[in-house]
Amino acid sequence: MKKVFKISAVFALITSCAMAQEQDSVKVNPLKEVVISDTKFAQSKEKSGKVIEVISAKDLEKKSGQSLATVLSQIAGIEINGNQSANGKNLGYYIRGGKNRQVLILIDGIPMTDASGISFEFDLRLLPIEQVEKIEIMKGAASTLYGTGAATGVINITLKKSAKKEIQGNAYVNIGSNNTSDNHHYNGHDFNQGLSVSGDVKKVNYFAGFNSTETKGMSQIAGENYEPDSFSRQNLLGKVGFKATNKFSLDFFGGYDKIKNDYDMTFDNTGFDDTDENVTTSEQIRFGFSPKYKYKKGEFVLNSGFTKITRDYNELNTFSNTTDNSVYSSRSIVLDGFNRYNFSKQLFFVLGANYQFDDMKSKTPFSTISNESTKFNIIDGYTTLVYNSDSGFNLNAGARLNNHSAYGNNFVYNINPSYNFKTSFPLKVLASYSTAFVTPSLYQLYSEYGNANLTPEKNATVEAGFETELVNKKVRLNAVAFFRNQTNAIDFYFNSSTFQAYYVNINGETKAKGVEASLNIAITSKLQLNGNYTFTQVDKALDRLIPKHKTNAALNFQPTSRTFLSVDYQYFDARYDAFFDGNTFGIVTTKLGSYQLVNALIKYELIKSGLTIFGAAANIFNKEFVETVGYSTRGRNFKLGLNIVL
Repeated sequence: MKKVFKISAVFALITSCAMAQEQDSVKVNPLKEVVISDTKFAQSKEKSGKVIEVISAKDLEKKSGQSLATVLSQIAGIEINGNQSANGKNLGYYIRGGKNRQVLILIDGIPMTDASGISFEFDLRLLPIEQVEKIEIMKGAASTLYGTGAATGVINITLKKSAKKEIQGNAYVNIGSNNTSDNHHYNGHDFNQGLSVSGDVKKVNYFAGFNSTETKGMSQIAGENYEPDSFSRQNLLGKVGFKATNKFSLDFFGGYDKIKNDYDMTFDNTGFDDTDENVTTSEQIRFGFSPKYKYKKGEFVLNSGFTKITRDYNELNTFSNTTDNSVYSSRSIVLDGFNRYNFSKQLFFVLGANYQFDDMKSKTPFSTISNESTKFNIIDGYTTLVYNSDSGFNLNAGARLNNHSAYGNNFVYNINPSYNFKTSFPLKVLASYSTAFVTPSLYQLYSEYGNANLTPEKNATVEAGFETELVNKKVRLNAVAFFRNQTNAIDFYFNSSTFQAYYVNINGETKAKGVEASLNIAITSKLQLNGNYTFTQVDKALDRLIPKHKTNAALNFQPTSRTFLSVDYQYFDARYDAFFDGNTFGIVTTKLGSYQLVNALIKYELIKSGLTIFGAAANIFNKEFVETVGYSTRGRNFKLGLNIVL
């Protein structure tokens, strides 16, 4: 209770300070922002019945030197576990008490999955933040619009687009250290560089970009004198758009992403986890096209994409002292066509159909799985009705019928009313009830541990909250309370007597509830404070690596048009973790201590609209902390970089 009281007191003090600055003129109106996540079509944020977090291109410029996972972890309600560890470590996505399989990631509107993975999740390590233009985060169950996986949140990533000029070049290079808290050498162990060219020529626009990242210096497993685990990534991205007429346009994209990294054995408290033999490579190829047609009463869009992911592992076999090789490969095809029809200025509906095909194959020392027998397809039809009255009342309601080749039909729906008090008080109140489903993965259905009788996990979320702007729109505050119910969860069953092992649906339900609040204050025209607080309480079955309390805050200062300074603070409450102890052959649950981090950034534009340099410091006070039991975390580190626009 003391922590909550202190946070409330600080927010109250900051609000008072902002009111004292009321005479400063600052133009801030985020509710006029355009968002797409809750309808798939652009509409003003004030008409949305959701609190949608938007990370704009300008926001990303204020995060120079940070990874995509680190940026996302600063948003209210999101925890990306592993973002403070060695670059090659697997990431865990936790939104509203959910895990990776319940978070859907979109890239340019197309759902991204690894169909050969146990949880069907997309690996955020594949994507460099330098190729990202904008991110929208919509929390809560969203399967009505987005289908499987959208149970606790949707992260909608838009990649870089073409410049408005006929040709524009961009190049950047960053060099930084990569140390744990007990290493003070600060050598150049983190290198990130890239270039792009883009433009708009008559009816054609284009973008081509390349990124390369290399890091070393840290071991994934925590321990003295352990060998460092290197990480490398290469990315190629190409986009071409053709605007045939004012009504019809066609966009093409293609990308190649590859990461290669050393990794250690799973932590088991024996002290033999560190090894220099393990190496893994992930390659992703994706391409597709998106035609758009606008007509008098609406617009039609077809998003299509093909993705192939191959993961290769060379891993030390401690029993034979040889190296085992395992390869996992998957293919995914997505066709999502949706149409917006406007009945009037106040009323429109979205009607769509989605087709998804996935298959996988794998070859390990223990089994071989062919893609002929390991595949499924999904056909969904969905609709959403949106009403925006002149009085301020808004309603978003929809339904989706999912047809899965393995388990049949599944129905989900949502209802999301909101109200804007436009005249008397700048306040929007909102509420929603929405359901979602998570499809069993190909591995869970068809592998040697598979169970063809699995059915989808089901989620339901109810939420209520508000958004407001105060003090001549200099103070912005939003808060949402949620309750999530999860049933039919998929888990792994193992019988120690018979050694039977397979995936099963768990009877019963698990619950999560919490509050997410964000506060933004324009103290003056040059000084801004942003902060958020997340409270999450989950049942014991879900309570792993989820902090009950989490706070982020950032103070941004722009003394001149060319100079920017920022200091940000993060507080992570204690969390529970578990691991298999190789000494006792039992599962050990442990409580990880709370920790606080302070980071800073300074940027200066040497040549206006041409050359920018920055310096960043992470974990300034060199705090030693544990993010995941047994794994290393970063101590104090520095990074320098420059960006050139031609």
